[in-house]
Amino acid sequence: MAKHTTAPTPHIQAQVGEIAETILLPGDPLRAKFIADTYLENVKQFNATRNMFGFTGTYKGRPVSVMGTGMGCPSMGIYSYELIHIYGCKNLIRIGTAGTMQPEVHVKEMVFGMGACTTSNYVRLMGLPGTFAPICSFELLEKAVASAKELGYNYHVGNILSSDVFYGVDLPHGKTWPEMGVLAVEMESAALYTNAAAAGVNALCILTISDGPDEVTTAEERQTAFTQMMEVALSLA
Repeated sequence: MAKHTTAPTPHIQAQVGEIAETILLPGDPLRAKFIADTYLENVKQFNATRNMFGFTGTYKGRPVSVMGTGMGCPSMGIYSYELIHIYGCKNLIRIGTAGTMQPEVHVKEMVFGMGACTTSNYVRLMGLPGTFAPICSFELLEKAVASAKELGYNYHVGNILSSDVFYGVDLPHGKTWPEMGVLAVEMESAALYTNAAAAGVNALCILTISDGPDEVTTAEERQTAFTQMMEVALSLA
């Protein structure tokens, strides 16, 4: 496919300068709207293409943007690439939901993704002569941990899994992801971390556990109730 090097793109109808260097990236565009309406001042909407809403405003006087990314590594790969290479974003913070993989990681608790294992081929398409390990920005991780501690929020730090499969089961071919210490499963962070590494910018995934073996949250809760990760992410702006 052809690369788009100028704004607007087929996916983001903003002009250069309308998106802040720090951007929060929920998968759900309605969560992006909730964050803009709840936390940001002087808000301007910069995108509605494909109903993937994007907004720029200020938080405690600092410019910050928020935009949905959709589901899966390919969707995250498209949006994060354009945000980095065309719109100049330097700090990309995914705020999403995940399923727990460990008994000590409970519903509504936060997980900071230090690294992102994956079942996707996205990382392989970089053409590297080996296996690349997508990891977060330590600078953002360190600030996020400090913020969570200051706010008194429960959190976990460790490996997460970016899966291409939402409905599926583990295959009986050896060790499972939980046995390898993976904390939670989601669908986008490996692509975000890979694009950020290739461009030399910062990325971090902050997750809220939305479901476990005995508890599942509602769609409304996932859009509006997971405010702890939103507050920690905004503190990084």
